Amino acid sequence: MFHQLNLNAIAGLPELQAKIRLKREGFNELPSSKQQSVWGIAWEVIQDPIFLLLVACGGIYTVLGDMQEALILLGFVFLIMGISIYQETKTERALEALQDLSSPRALVIRDGQQKRIAGREVVRGDIVVLAEGDRIPADAILLACTNLCVDESLLTGESLPVRKQEWESKEKSSPFALPSPGGDNLPFVYSGTLVVQGQGIAQVEATGSRTEIGKIGRALQRLEPEPTALQKEMNRLVRNLAVIGLSLCAVVVIVYGLTRGDWLKGFLAGITLAMAILPNEFPVVITIFLALGAWRISQKQVLTRRVGAVETLGSTTVLCVDKTGTLTLNQMSVQQLCPWNTGAKFPASTYDLNLHEREPLPENVHQLVEFSILASQKDPFDPMEKAFKQLGEQFLADTEHLHNDWTLLREYPLSPHLLAMSHVWQTQDGDNCVIAAKGAPEAIADLCHFSSEQMQLLTAQISQMANEGLRVLGVAKASLTEPPPPDLPPHPILNLDCLPDGQHDFAFEFLGLVGLADPVRPTVPQAIQECYNADIRVVMITGDYPGTAQNIARKIGLMQWGEIITGSEVDRMNDTELQRRIPSVNIFARVVPEQKLRIVNALKANGEIVAMTGDGVNDAPALKSAHIGIAMGGRGTDVARESAALVLLDDDFSSIVQAIQMGRRIFDNLRKAMAYLLAIHVPIAGMSLIPVLFKLPLVMLPVHVAFLHLIIDPACSVVLEAEPAEKNVMNRPPRNPQEPIFGRSNLGVAVLQGIGILAIILIIFLISLYRGQGELDARALTFTTLILANLGLIVSDRASTRINLATLKSPNTAFWWVIGGGLVFLWLVLYVPFLRQLFRFSFLHPIDLVICLAAGVLNIFWFEFLKSRK
Repeated sequence: MFHQLNLNAIAGLPELQAKIRLKREGFNELPSSKQQSVWGIAWEVIQDPIFLLLVACGGIYTVLGDMQEALILLGFVFLIMGISIYQETKTERALEALQDLSSPRALVIRDGQQKRIAGREVVRGDIVVLAEGDRIPADAILLACTNLCVDESLLTGESLPVRKQEWESKEKSSPFALPSPGGDNLPFVYSGTLVVQGQGIAQVEATGSRTEIGKIGRALQRLEPEPTALQKEMNRLVRNLAVIGLSLCAVVVIVYGLTRGDWLKGFLAGITLAMAILPNEFPVVITIFLALGAWRISQKQVLTRRVGAVETLGSTTVLCVDKTGTLTLNQMSVQQLCPWNTGAKFPASTYDLNLHEREPLPENVHQLVEFSILASQKDPFDPMEKAFKQLGEQFLADTEHLHNDWTLLREYPLSPHLLAMSHVWQTQDGDNCVIAAKGAPEAIADLCHFSSEQMQLLTAQISQMANEGLRVLGVAKASLTEPPPPDLPPHPILNLDCLPDGQHDFAFEFLGLVGLADPVRPTVPQAIQECYNADIRVVMITGDYPGTAQNIARKIGLMQWGEIITGSEVDRMNDTELQRRIPSVNIFARVVPEQKLRIVNALKANGEIVAMTGDGVNDAPALKSAHIGIAMGGRGTDVARESAALVLLDDDFSSIVQAIQMGRRIFDNLRKAMAYLLAIHVPIAGMSLIPVLFKLPLVMLPVHVAFLHLIIDPACSVVLEAEPAEKNVMNRPPRNPQEPIFGRSNLGVAVLQGIGILAIILIIFLISLYRGQGELDARALTFTTLILANLGLIVSDRASTRINLATLKSPNTAFWWVIGGGLVFLWLVLYVPFLRQLFRFSFLHPIDLVICLAAGVLNIFWFEFLKSRK
């Protein structure tokens, strides 16, 4: 049997051999079409509209015989391609890091040690430990199992789970060809299928494309992820602006050709306007921000499985969290033992281990501890069972109460209808069978057939222990020393078929209560306060008693606005009543996973944006229903992780709060980048269009727009993306998820910023022409002012509030690279004769630079004035 198999006795693969096989046979994953090489990224850049327009301009200049202009445009083509490849490879690296994190986890035994690794690192020959809720990482043969049932519908289409049994044959070839999935009582499990019940140990026989699911994996490569709501909004905006831009380009070409008779230069003017007005950066910025945002959130120990969650995080209004393992450390220790006086059928005095740390356990609690261990796994994974085993090894190691030589015959698992589990043991002499049960005190009392008077005593004792913040379990025992019923074979029981089907068939004797404590995570109280400062409501949902929940709530600073609602009360309410009462309830106690879905739906019906944590198989519906499902990465099941949008890698509540803060920061910076793009396109487009319409000398040539893109592209996608969070990011209400990225206020400010730049550079341009300084002087002054105003716009848009010294000192290396690079390039094109000639500039004197700088500073004052009026 599974529980008889000592996991510590299994050596598994040596780590070195596993690494060699991984290198030789490849990762345990389906071939992916998403990974891009540098050449693939370069091919995408070549298809970019700006790239194609630059090439078209170069072709026209070649036809005109202006090779210098054609070559300089070609140089800009390579520079822009380099920037784009850098941005894309940075995004790809972030996505690859996320892929490594998001791979389903597998518990394997290597070098005799259990370790949890990424499913993609499992190799042929690995020993995998399977438990309820796990996604099986590879095709394997079962070496041992207990009550193992697997959902193979992914491969067979059959909705009912199939039973599994261990491999009985000792001889098999390696590698072993597994038969097709389907059918009961087979010893084979398959990659991608789900353990719905029981436990098992399996040896991996096939990984990656060699698995059953790998045979159909190519169909998965053709699936494209659905764009997020933000991406859809941006695609609509880009489409509309592109139609407007192309229409204006056609107008420019026609007007220039008709009024000046030079259709070839008219095409150049039209292409320049297209380069100035086409919003090709918008979708790129969205993709980069969401991908890098998900990567940044993963640095806070939160894995983003669905990119859309990055958008929604900043809108969270309610955070529903489990107590155990999220608010607490999930490191249980036994604090109190309450033995039951069997003769008088009432509790004896409670024994507090904190008050008797170095004293031996009194005799009257030995049996209580003994049977709590017998009702647990031999190699426990559950924190409570670990606490029982630790207590037994500490106090009962030298007594007869630890029965390592007994044989486990059968296990009765927990069920939604009976929150108790039992183990049937055969004693060393083989003549007796002992049954140990543990679980919810009410369930154990039900198995012991408590009277109403006994239930009152039990309830009072439970409340007393729960009010001290303890998690309370009941323990009972039974035996089969008496002859079994007539329809069962004679005793002793050596055949599992002799055992009853249900736990109610045993005559249990109540042994007492065990109180366990789970310390609060030290980071939680501060994180709770941050939630309240950010106007985020925190709701605790726990399976513990109300008293335990209240005790923990006091320790962490959770506000209790109204009454506590229990799971049984939730069952008695209809949906309307639950929606009415839920706004004043922040603690739900004695809740089972199936009730979480109703709680989430009630909050959603009240207009809340809900983030919900969960770790079990039964939590999956609630995690899917919540706007942001958050699964536990440490103790959570694969089903919960795959149903969730986020995964807590460290199971720590404070990581959720940091993720919300990061989500707000990402959206703030995205809004800044979009506002910057819209604002800077206004003067570029304006100075490309106005001279054509009014028969003035052209200011913006393709080479100038290409130069501007060298600043604009990294500014919007690198500089503003890396901006730290605003100081008040967690001291303001959540944003309305229905609010578009460009609300009226933000749109108005961005347009006015652009109009302000356009007005100043247009004034400088017209004055230069009026004073007869010539076309080259006017272009040089105008372009220099535009560059300085652009850099000033970057400085201003870094902060939502007014610029201060702290803004300039914030750690953003990319900002100084872009500002410094822009100024250096500007100096080169103004004062290197060859470049000055290519850009069609005249020599600017110091007084000219002062005028341009003054105009740029004036723009900054305009930007700050607009921000103060928001």
